[in-house]
Amino acid sequence: MADSFHDLMLCRDVSKTYLSGDSPVHALGPTTFSVEGGETVALVGPSGCGKTTLLLLMGGLEKPSGGSIKFRSQTLTAPHREIGLVLQHYGLFPWKNVKENVQLGLWIRRESLNGNRVEALLSELELSDKAAFYPQQLSGGQRQRVALARVLVLNPKLLLLDEPFAALDTLTRERLQDLLAEMWRKRQFGMVLVTHNIEEAVRLGRRILVMGVEPARGGSVVASVDNPSACEPDYRGSDEFHRKTQMVREYLELSA
Repeated sequence: MADSFHDLMLCRDVSKTYLSGDSPVHALGPTTFSVEGGETVALVGPSGCGKTTLLLLMGGLEKPSGGSIKFRSQTLTAPHREIGLVLQHYGLFPWKNVKENVQLGLWIRRESLNGNRVEALLSELELSDKAAFYPQQLSGGQRQRVALARVLVLNPKLLLLDEPFAALDTLTRERLQDLLAEMWRKRQFGMVLVTHNIEEAVRLGRRILVMGVEPARGGSVVASVDNPSACEPDYRGSDEFHRKTQMVREYLELSA
């Protein structure tokens, strides 16, 4: 696979093996795929197939056992300031209010705590009236919006999300999926989403990578589904959405 000028991130034969005592545990087998600038990719598959491992490798939080990862044509060896990561459990500091949590990355980078920039993002995410609240005063959906705001205020080129809405009820989850799709349409950042939820993968991934696992080899991508209407308004209720959902489900059943 030749490097493409358009590749934002390129994973080439990347793998990860851990040691459990003296025994190797193959978390991820050799996997190759790329993410173009402005593309959204969903990773879906059974537990233990290496989805989160792959995301942590892409975030520079883990080092691959084999292969290589390039971000904007440079080998990725550590977390990168243009890669944002949103986790399932929010990672908010309970002693900081909403505005302070959102400003945290700017403060760590010693960038200007631009009040207008932060306040505009809080307004966009419908959090303006919660700026002085603390995480324990917020609902799960509001906390996840704060976590999104904290990353988006840094203007990442690539957004990585690990099961970000898994702990939320169905309607809140769908509202946040729609909100994230709207944010992507406005900003056109690259996005890689790890999820167990087929409908979520189809709603947000313009390309859906189905992963499977072989114990002796580790997880790997077993199918790719093009889904060009993802992130568009009203896609969830369309016939195409339901066809793609069924297609991904069939691939998952084959890989189980």
